[in-house]
Amino acid sequence: MEIIPKVLVTKIGLDGHDRGSRIVAACLRDAGMEVIYTPPWQEISTVVKLATEEDVDVIGISSLATDHLIVPKLMKALSEAGMKDVTVMVGGIVPDEDEQMLLDSGVAKVFHPGSSLDDIVSFVRDSAAVTRAQKHAV
Repeated sequence: MEIIPKVLVTKIGLDGHDRGSRIVAACLRDAGMEVIYTPPWQEISTVVKLATEEDVDVIGISSLATDHLIVPKLMKALSEAGMKDVTVMVGGIVPDEDEQMLLDSGVAKVFHPGSSLDDIVSFVRDSAAVTRAQKHAV
């Protein structure tokens, strides 16, 4: 049975630039995935609640300003909510010096401008399979 990934694409913080997240959400949807897309300006607690309610496999966070700096708070909130098995990826403008901080906080992958949409689709498919396996191993 084929796994249909369930993905939440969102923006946290005050960054309202959502063109990239809309493109990625549409691409994932066109690839046959179930995509929950939120408008910009989401609070961390809202993202955690939605991810829990929808039982998502992957969360994609878009950042074109400095909102990637609050992603470690999201990772902590997800862990506290019992959602450590959900894969989190970040895409957008992330300075090289901040990428390792995101990875250290538990982010699985950072996609920079110019990343291939095919690479993003492949990553989400592979990550969803791992997430599902971890969820069912418990």
